[in-house]
Amino acid sequence: MIPQDLQGKLRARIIDMNYKAKSGHIGSALSCLDILITYFYNRQPGDSLILSKGHATSAIYAVLNELGEISNEVMETFYKNASVMTGHPAPLKFPSIPFATGSLGHGFPLAAGIAKAKKIKKEGGTSYVLMSDGETNEGTTWEAMHFAIQNKLDNLVAIIDKNRWQGFGNISDVLGDTSSPVVWKTIGFEVSEVQGHDLVAIKNEFAIANQHKNGIPKVIIANTIKGKGVDFMEDTLDWHYLSMNEAQYRAAQASVAANYGL
Repeated sequence: MIPQDLQGKLRARIIDMNYKAKSGHIGSALSCLDILITYFYNRQPGDSLILSKGHATSAIYAVLNELGEISNEVMETFYKNASVMTGHPAPLKFPSIPFATGSLGHGFPLAAGIAKAKKIKKEGGTSYVLMSDGETNEGTTWEAMHFAIQNKLDNLVAIIDKNRWQGFGNISDVLGDTSSPVVWKTIGFEVSEVQGHDLVAIKNEFAIANQHKNGIPKVIIANTIKGKGVDFMEDTLDWHYLSMNEAQYRAAQASVAANYGL
């Protein structure tokens, strides 16, 4: 069972670790946090997840710390020299992080390969990948989409963190909305949409996707807000990159406390 205060508690932790490290990508981590919480608190034997949007690494570290996979002592080394707590997930440092990610567009092909391997080996479990909406522009994503359809990977679930911002602007203004449900349906995926900060709704979509063993790969488009939970960070491009000064740090913590009743 997911603790009631976890969404706020882990947002506060993400803000704290990024402030201490003077690191950015805070908005991206806050955007996808609730998806990661839902996955890790409901995963089944044989399941795996690749965080393709590797710049949101502080979110997955915060969840794994809460679950005891990363110790508090190791968490204090985030972004420091020689740390295993790198700015993008490093492989095989923690059991729940099987591959390095960072260059966008790589995670989905890896997840498709895992799903294919499960089919060949007749293993159970689902291969999940958490992607950004911006990386659906990538050619590797499109190749993996066709590979998944051709190989009938119904044990593959892609989750798109659709916060509508990518590195240099709104997704509609850069290369267009390639995370649109119409696009994925046209390719042949089974598509659903969900409010990406509603833990119960996300859990239900995961369950539905896993019930449909129909030869069709799945995509869940999670409509999210970049910087969710920190009022001055929400729905802006700035907090894709910026680090916080002390005043912003205190304001961010106060905002999370107010929004989540901490």
